[in-house]
Amino acid sequence: MPIARSKITSQGQISVPADVRKRLGVGPGSMLEWDEEGDKIVVRRAGRYTFEDIHNAIFKGKRPKRRSLRELQEGLGRYVAERYLRRQS
Repeated sequence: MPIARSKITSQGQISVPADVRKRLGVGPGSMLEWDEEGDKIVVRRAGRYTFEDIHNAIFKGKRPKRRSLRELQEGLGRYVAERYLRRQS
């Protein structure tokens, strides 16, 4: 049994029913992805940023400096400690 139904306008637009918007956690300006899975079309909430967007924001298009596993673990430990300490204040 379907969750909800929508009608397509003459311009190819649809309204997303309120129950579906709540379940997806979307509102005005949200992006939805339409995907084909076998004989079904699946609609899901799209992520706001791609991995490439995030990488470019962090590294400004440059390759990051190579680090050892130990350096990564130490850096992560410092980040978590600083973040935890800020919450305690």
